[in-house]
Formats: sequence, C-alpha cells, structure tokens
Amino acid sequence: MSQSFVKEKILFLINPISGTRQKNQLPRMIDELTDKKIFDVEVIITKYKGEATEIVRRKLIDNYRYFVAVGGDGTVNEIAKALVNTQGILGIIPVGSGNGLARHLQIPLQPEQAIKLINRQSYQAIDCGLINDIPFFCTCGVGFDALIGEKFAQCKGRGLSNYVKTTILEYFNYKPELYQITVDDERTISRPAFLITFANGSQYGNNAYIAPKADIRDGKLDICILSPFRLYKAPGIGIRLFAKNIHRSSLMYTERASKIVLQRSSEGVVHFDGEPCRMGEKLEISVINKGLNIIVP
Repeated sequence: MSQSFVKEKILFLINPISGTRQKNQLPRMIDELTDKKIFDVEVIITKYKGEATEIVRRKLIDNYRYFVAVGGDGTVNEIAKALVNTQGILGIIPVGSGNGLARHLQIPLQPEQAIKLINRQSYQAIDCGLINDIPFFCTCGVGFDALIGEKFAQCKGRGLSNYVKTTILEYFNYKPELYQITVDDERTISRPAFLITFANGSQYGNNAYIAPKADIRDGKLDICILSPFRLYKAPGIGIRLFAKNIHRSSLMYTERASKIVLQRSSEGVVHFDGEPCRMGEKLEISVINKGLNIIVP
C-alpha cells in the first residue's frame, strides 16, 4: 500500500512598504510559481511593524515549517527572529532597499528566481547575532551608520539617492565617540570610532561590504572599527566599501569574536539589520552558532 504524500505548509509574508518597487503582482506570481505538488501555499500581507513575528510564532504551533520573507532586511529580521532555534525554515524573496542578507547568501534578487530556489527546498543553518538579546542576522552597530539609519527611517522617500543625501548632510554635525570594547572576556580595546559594526554577514546591503571576509557560519562576528577621518578621505572609503576591500584601509581595525561587550559614555542609537533603535551605554553582543535554517542556492 503506498503512503500518501503530505504537503509542506508554506507561508509567504509580504511587507507592502519595504523597498521601492510595486508588490501588487507578487501574490499572483507566488501562487503561479510555487510548486503546489510540494507546498500548501498561504500568503499574508502584513499591516504593521512586528505583525510578522506574531504570525510566525502562531503558525509554528500549527506545524508550518517554511516561512518566506517578502521584503527587505527589516522584514527578514521580523520573521527570522521567531525561527531561531526552531525547526522552521526561512526563505527570502528580496524586494527591500538593501537586501544585505540575501546578497550575502547569493539569493536571487529577481522574485521569479527566488521562488524557484524555494521550490528546491535546499537549506543550511547560519549564525544569528544578538545585541542586548535582540536578534540580528546581517549586521548591527553603533556610530555614524546607526545615526544615518535613524535619520533615514524618518525620511519620506526610500532608495539609495535619499540615503546618500542623508549621509552627506549628517557628516558635518557628527562627533565621533570613545568606546571600550571587551573581546571574548579576554581583553579590552579603548578607541575613538566613527562607527563600529558587528558583522555576521559581509555587507550592509546594496553591495556595500563592511566585512568582506565575514563567514556567516563560523560562530563569530567580525568587529569592524572605522577610525574618525577627514572629509577628503570619505570618497576613498566609499569606493573601498563597494570594491570589497575596506578591511585593507589603514582607518579600519577588524577582528573576530563570539562575545563582545561595548561600553559608551551615554545611551544612544544602534542599528540591527538596518533598523534603528535606542539602547543604553552598555551593549552585549553575542552569537548563536547555526541557529537559523535558511534556503540558499
């Protein structure tokens, strides 16, 4: 007697406001291209920030195993943080502004190709970072990039041109801070920094590689400390970010660690996966090794 095949439940969560492209066609495309012989398909368009996390937690109890983030790194973060240390599997259809995690993992940026990849069900476990117990999957940090994240979130328009405009305007008002960083409970570095990034993946998004050598499965984060610099050096730093060789700059200090404590003079803004928020003067950053299952090429 042949056994009947039970389809996998798959949930696509669409963030309607991420990125710049229209998403009206996506539900139909998902329905047409997802392999119905394998998957029982459900699509939900989220209505508010944080809703995706709530939905995923509920659906895990209902034996859903596949969850697809249709959006950018913020959407990915909302869904992935509910899947850490579970049997759930994350898929990504990257339609955000930066798509840092998808780019790092070489997930196709064309929705059709991303859906075809999901149909193959090929996944691996990647690391997950924590900053004061909040999960992140690509990068988190403090300093200038966190400030820009906060300002960009307040902008009406999205896209790279607005990001560049915001960056240039803010540079002139920005005062670098002094930070103390304790690495793996072994030693403390004290230095002024323009920004400090803790990188699980290699880039912020848009192929801006802050940690070109980062390995997303090694149980460690790349600590990237960019020293304060004069304005005339900014174009060179920008070129290095996109040329994948910022780690070779004399202004950049890097090392790897699995546990980091950062101390600063006062509370302030941090970013995780591009999302800004405020945290206190002490930040504890750590790694959950291979804590998230994700569909990859």
